[in-house]
Amino acid sequence: MAMPLPAPGEAFPEETPDFEGASVQETFELFSASAPKGWRVELIEGEIYVVPPANGEHEEIVSELSGQVRDHDRGLGRYTGIGLSLPGTNGTIRVIPDLAIAPKGSFGDQQDWHAPDPVLLVAEVTSPSTASRDRVQKIRAYARAGIPVYLMVDREADEAVVCSAPDGDDYTHKSIHKLGTEVPLPAPLGFTLDTAAF
Repeated sequence: MAMPLPAPGEAFPEETPDFEGASVQETFELFSASAPKGWRVELIEGEIYVVPPANGEHEEIVSELSGQVRDHDRGLGRYTGIGLSLPGTNGTIRVIPDLAIAPKGSFGDQQDWHAPDPVLLVAEVTSPSTASRDRVQKIRAYARAGIPVYLMVDREADEAVVCSAPDGDDYTHKSIHKLGTEVPLPAPLGFTLDTAAF
């Protein structure tokens, strides 16, 4: 029942299906199926967010993070488009983190959305359109899911924030580091991230 979105400048088809009365979950599924390639659709605490493709600087940071994890432990998978299904206070949360680290083979099935159980670290690189969610809602969501480490590269604040030891809706330990410095990542990763390339 997916309906492709029109290209910029095109009008919507005359016979647009009527989705009045659709639930938030049904609307989320429609948006997810209809989103252009490269766009991310997320459902966080009952709100749907449609995020355009990231800019080059954002992707360079994600690539550098991924490369440093690979250099540290080649047994870890580095996932940049994996959908995670997390517990929320208003139903299920669906997010696609900028980077998820888990043992290789953790997501070898055909599912679109995965339980967070094997994930060791999630990383988000802020953009003006996503920064507030990365700083608030996603910290709560990732902590609630029990993901051991949440790394937020906050480009606007020029900081790397490392959250660890999840407990309830928050992380009990947070450390803030200026970008360009070395950032220690706690267990289960246990290595130092060099942010000089960020």
